[in-house]
Amino acid sequence: MLRAGIDVGGTWLRAAVFDAAHKMVDAFRTANDRTLSAEENMEPLLAFLRPHVRTLRGVGVGCPGPLSVREGKMLNLPNLIGWDNFEIVNFIQARTGLRVALTNDANAACLAEARLGAGRGFESVAFVGVSTGIGGGFAINGRIYNGAHANAAEFWNMIVNEDPHCHKNANPGSLNEQASGSGLARAATERYGRETTARELFERYNRGDQTAREIVSHAADALGRGIANITCTLDPEVIVIGGSVAMFNPGYIRLAVERAREYAVFPEALLVRSATFGDDAGLLGASLLVG
Repeated sequence: MLRAGIDVGGTWLRAAVFDAAHKMVDAFRTANDRTLSAEENMEPLLAFLRPHVRTLRGVGVGCPGPLSVREGKMLNLPNLIGWDNFEIVNFIQARTGLRVALTNDANAACLAEARLGAGRGFESVAFVGVSTGIGGGFAINGRIYNGAHANAAEFWNMIVNEDPHCHKNANPGSLNEQASGSGLARAATERYGRETTARELFERYNRGDQTAREIVSHAADALGRGIANITCTLDPEVIVIGGSVAMFNPGYIRLAVERAREYAVFPEALLVRSATFGDDAGLLGASLLVG
């Protein structure tokens, strides 16, 4: 039978159907509209899944944290507006009749990369997703380690510098605030004095704009500190980096890894790989939750 995966992101909401060989056979995406409720945003995804319901074993869902896996709901999310306390598992089950499994979106990506992608063959795999926000996951022998309170590998809230900026439930100076797409856009907007997206910032960076280089360098230093912190707390065999910002801006990641080697206790042991499945890792990993 087929398996479905849903990836809830700050910019896009995506769903896909996979066969037994993990091949994507159908896919759909729609913008995450901040003017709509979570229920309204989810409806197009469910409309996509309905023709497949009879052939599906279940639906796996990857959502930004923090969330309660036990209760099947999202909690107080720093990068999503209007999704707080949304009982996403019950919502999907009630409208499809399918079994639904929930995990952190970065955990889903980590699962895909650990079992089938860049982390395959390694006993311990840490995943860092650099996208609208920063996500993280940690897998041991192909299984996600959740921790005592499903809070393991929440790298996004790791404090990496003394910048006082914060929003929602993020720590001041947290990795998410400093190195994510939204963090880069915020810093660029402040420096340029007008609304500036992360995409525009990197375009300026690639053209040699000095201000852009300073902003990206500062963010890369923060990300490098985060990577180094992962090595001295989890000591994984490999760190896999994915997410849309990482995928489209490899120079940013290379710079961050260079900084990480300056901070790591054993820089020669630092092994960093790019995600094999790119932006599809979360979808594939979510589908693996249902077998």
